[in-house]
Amino acid sequence: MPSVRAEARVITIVELDASHAVAWTALFDACGSSCFCRYWHFAGDKNTWLARCAHEPTLNRDEQLALVSQRDDAARGLVAFDGDVCVGWLKLTPRAVLSKLRRLPVYKSLDLGADEGAWSVGCVLVRESHRRRGVARALVQTTPDFVRRWGGRSIEAYPRHAEGPLHDEEAWMGPERAFVESGFEPIAGEEPYRVFRRLV
Repeated sequence: MPSVRAEARVITIVELDASHAVAWTALFDACGSSCFCRYWHFAGDKNTWLARCAHEPTLNRDEQLALVSQRDDAARGLVAFDGDVCVGWLKLTPRAVLSKLRRLPVYKSLDLGADEGAWSVGCVLVRESHRRRGVARALVQTTPDFVRRWGGRSIEAYPRHAEGPLHDEEAWMGPERAFVESGFEPIAGEEPYRVFRRLV
């Protein structure tokens, strides 16, 4: 169970499992994030997705937690704890389970190589009270250890580039600086949608 220091606070980072269900749900509730990290796996169109998030968010929550209980790769990720409070989440899955990502216009024409051994950071969420305190960076820094343990060979990230500060909701793929400072390098794509990769 790795522990890292984030602005003089000790943050513990672990793999999400069923024992964290209540704390993980509380993080999404506190952030007003009704997606419960199911966007990449939702098969319907944009309007149907928005309606589901607005009117039936418990479907997203229950779907995610059921997959967590089954230890399904599509629900994998890391949670950051400050004491008993879940303050951060990073979706970390095999790239192959994020098929929607590869269908997006900015990525679908890129040659990123085979899916085998490639893992992806699908989103980063930090509790508002802990933002800009190093939690996202701490989560990103621990990804190689977990991916190596899970048998992966590389990690990809897709942070949005901006010359000025992004609004929190615009940085949902994680802050670019955190990846750069953690050894990720741009390998494909064009700003603001470059692909970063780090070998493990």
